[in-house]
Amino acid sequence: MANSTGGRAQLAQRFAGRTVQFVAEASGGYERAVVHDLCSAGFSVRIVDPRKVRLFARASGRWAKNDKLDAQMILAYARAIPGTERRPDPAQERLAELATYRRQVLAEQTMVANQAETLRDPELRRLTNRRLASLKAHIARLDKRIAEHIETSASLRDKARMVLSIPGVGPVLCTALLAFLPELGQLSRHQVAALVGVAPMDNDSGRRKGARSIYGGRPALRSVLYMAALVATRCNPPLATFYSRLRNAGKKPKVAIVAVMRKLIVLANALIRDQRIYGP
Repeated sequence: MANSTGGRAQLAQRFAGRTVQFVAEASGGYERAVVHDLCSAGFSVRIVDPRKVRLFARASGRWAKNDKLDAQMILAYARAIPGTERRPDPAQERLAELATYRRQVLAEQTMVANQAETLRDPELRRLTNRRLASLKAHIARLDKRIAEHIETSASLRDKARMVLSIPGVGPVLCTALLAFLPELGQLSRHQVAALVGVAPMDNDSGRRKGARSIYGGRPALRSVLYMAALVATRCNPPLATFYSRLRNAGKKPKVAIVAVMRKLIVLANALIRDQRIYGP
């Protein structure tokens, strides 16, 4: 069936009155309309990571790839690996769209700025400077749109107030948390740290005790969290003390920063879970 209004309506009609769960691969946004329409029709929908499905297929000995085989492996993966269904939140999805676009424009700005440093042709430098000015204006406009959107949503506004009460957390990290971590406040401290990718994972075998490392997670969120952790080591007294204690104990700088990142995300999760603002 086509991924169109008519095709999605046909899909929902075909299974009307039946208790089924649909499973969709995340595909860069192309799955959003399908998920929205199926959820609106009362169906349960689960979204799976295509990279994990592909690894699952290879572990099952399925190296060939086509649409029919992909559908079969998505089904097998969903049956074998537990997961949660998707409950669309229009306000959160809109924020995620704005935040993703801002991240893309910011990456383009960084690329153009780096390019400008090596240009010698005067005309090329003028064109590049104009492009940089335009990108900066776009980012400023997006920041304003994001702030307005958060303010118009009661749930986002309340969560933002709690997260922003943490010293060292600014609008950029707050937006990233609300946009890319909708599970915030619903998980344990261990779960939220692992979901973001700041939980040290064991690497042991028998008597061997390997070095702990972080894996997986959500890179778009973790990169913003890293910068916020650097700020927190200077302007958040408890976290600054925690960071200094780790460094004095011989921990490497990045290991200590990741520990601060974990403290920050666990703290934000606890504040939203308990519906309160930060207090010393």
